[in-house]
Amino acid sequence: MQGFVIEGGKRLSGEVSVCGAKNAALPILAACVLTRSEVRLKNCPQLSDVFSAFKILSCLGCKCSFSDGEARIDSGVIESEYIPDKLMRLMRSSALYLGACLGRTGRCTLSYPGGCELGPRPIDLHLLALEKMGADISEEHGVIECSCPAGLHGAGISLSFPSVGATENIMLAAVCAAGETVIYNSAREPEIVDLARFLRKCGADISGEGSSVIRIKGVKELHGCTYEIMPDRIVAATYLCAAALTGGELTVRNTRPEDNRAVTDVLIETGLDIFSFDDKTYINAARPLKSVGRIRTMPYPGFPTDAQPLVSAVLTRAKGTSIIVENIFENRYKHNPELVRMGANIKTEGKVAVIEGVPMLFGTRIMAGDLRAGAALLIAALSAEGISELGNIEYIDRGYESIEKVFSKLGANIKRTVI
Repeated sequence: MQGFVIEGGKRLSGEVSVCGAKNAALPILAACVLTRSEVRLKNCPQLSDVFSAFKILSCLGCKCSFSDGEARIDSGVIESEYIPDKLMRLMRSSALYLGACLGRTGRCTLSYPGGCELGPRPIDLHLLALEKMGADISEEHGVIECSCPAGLHGAGISLSFPSVGATENIMLAAVCAAGETVIYNSAREPEIVDLARFLRKCGADISGEGSSVIRIKGVKELHGCTYEIMPDRIVAATYLCAAALTGGELTVRNTRPEDNRAVTDVLIETGLDIFSFDDKTYINAARPLKSVGRIRTMPYPGFPTDAQPLVSAVLTRAKGTSIIVENIFENRYKHNPELVRMGANIKTEGKVAVIEGVPMLFGTRIMAGDLRAGAALLIAALSAEGISELGNIEYIDRGYESIEKVFSKLGANIKRTVI
């Protein structure tokens, strides 16, 4: 099994640049199915999830290549509407090919998506919305058959929860549907805005992204374009939290500070000096950390669930008691038992975690349970006394580009090896 061996206690310092956002790249890659000429995606992150998306696109008949941070996808010819189960299980965002394929070919056959096991994440909202737009959907033995013989049509769709995935799937299905689609209580995440901007550059008629109401007027077809993917706000948060834990000083470049306001506000509350500029964020963690009271994860613009494990790791070293309330995913605390193995004082019950700060964490053998849990354990190990062995790092590779090389350049002692 591949893992990281980390000798902790090294202060991080220097400059680091943030890669393109995984959670923006994946829906944009799915949207390429709707285009009829080549798409060039700049600042596309080189992640295992991105290469999984390439496998799905290739299965459908698209031509994919990657060079110097630019992905090229030619969807001029779609040869299949069937996605095998083994590809669907690779990642959660595979569900987005449902809306994309229906929008392009009027048919799609797939199974339920995979990805990190964070608790129930049903696609019921996706399916109900697509049925309202004219899709016929049947399910047997976990295989979902979808078709729209008369074509998709616009509809008014009110989401019971501002689901990112459901909002994206509806957008993909609606851009080439007949008439107007209005999504009420839509997700407002920056990645939704990035998807809308990409689709608009391909010829879609979309307005309202970033608000709770998105309006889409269907067009006949989409064309290709060249587009630059937004920076990854969770990767930026990871670097900031790593600096916080190691008492470091970093300049994080290629950021959009407004996207991470909920995270940086909490980190400032711990006593950190954080200053944001046009496209960079500076952090100085010279002072001891202090607790922050209560944090509740919420849909954007609230505190992001993806950053919760990272900030939880920081709070293990903050003097006093902090409380985390996880409102998005019920199984988002996989990092806590492992942090306790490192000496953290965390009590978890249901969706609430109580963290009492300790003076020091200690290196030991730990295992990543999902992507963000793995990142949280990695930055905890960077600050711990002694040597840590972190396993299951394939989870981390799903969201971070060669993260061991990044931290090594900042002064960490970390290597990838077989453990």
